[in-house]
Amino acid sequence: MKLRFTKMHGIGNDFVIVDCRKQPFALNGAQIERVGDRHFGVGFDQLLTIEPSRDPDCAFAYGIWNTDGTKAGQCGNGVRCVAAWLQRAGALGVGTARLQSPSGPVAVELLDDGDVRVDMGVPRFAPQDIPLDLPAADPYRLRIGDASIEFGAVSMGNPHAMIEVDDVAAAPLASLGAALSTNPQFPRGCNVGFAQVQDRAHIRLRVWERGAGATLACGTGACAAVAILRRRGKLDAKVDVQLPGGALQIQWDGEGAPAWMRGPAQFVFEGEIQT
Repeated sequence: MKLRFTKMHGIGNDFVIVDCRKQPFALNGAQIERVGDRHFGVGFDQLLTIEPSRDPDCAFAYGIWNTDGTKAGQCGNGVRCVAAWLQRAGALGVGTARLQSPSGPVAVELLDDGDVRVDMGVPRFAPQDIPLDLPAADPYRLRIGDASIEFGAVSMGNPHAMIEVDDVAAAPLASLGAALSTNPQFPRGCNVGFAQVQDRAHIRLRVWERGAGATLACGTGACAAVAILRRRGKLDAKVDVQLPGGALQIQWDGEGAPAWMRGPAQFVFEGEIQT
């Protein structure tokens, strides 16, 4: 079967986007993994499908798959690319719209300068909402190997752990990120961010994503880091988050408010692959 797709990225977080508005998505996990292979396939951090909405209040729906073929609940950089793809296809215009994500409705705003602003929802800190099998705390503590690790945790439609570090460039992303992301206290796994506070309006961040590994950017991870650090009193409401692939602007006004993310969405190429 031949699969037509669009390759896009949001500050280096890259995606294969498949138009499923007229026919259902038919790939299984093994086929998705083959398409995601960067040597033998196309390569992506996530595969996104664009589908008819099952919610009458939403214009379209989208699905999210990781490179290992598993499903994901939310993807901040991905939803910006979905909105930009729909705009280029003539299905959305400049202004606001609602899209149905695997975690529920998402409001998007297509801006005149090409950026997309997204309502990422209200951060949820209760352990049962993340989910995390530990009593509520900040920081949480776990023993991983010979080390005791302190981290914050939150759900942004998907589970996140965040470790504050003095130098994000020296953070043990592959070792500690991979170990914490699969720790059994997170029954669904988690994304792991390493955050360095530069001042009250700027942080640096690197993220190990469950099912994908190290990525150049993570939109939900940026929201999670800002929410955790602002809750600790270390950040203002508007924060520039510098990731390896570029910067995102995150605004979170505090408890009970949604986190808003602004950033670009870039088209790379159109293609077709034999699956």
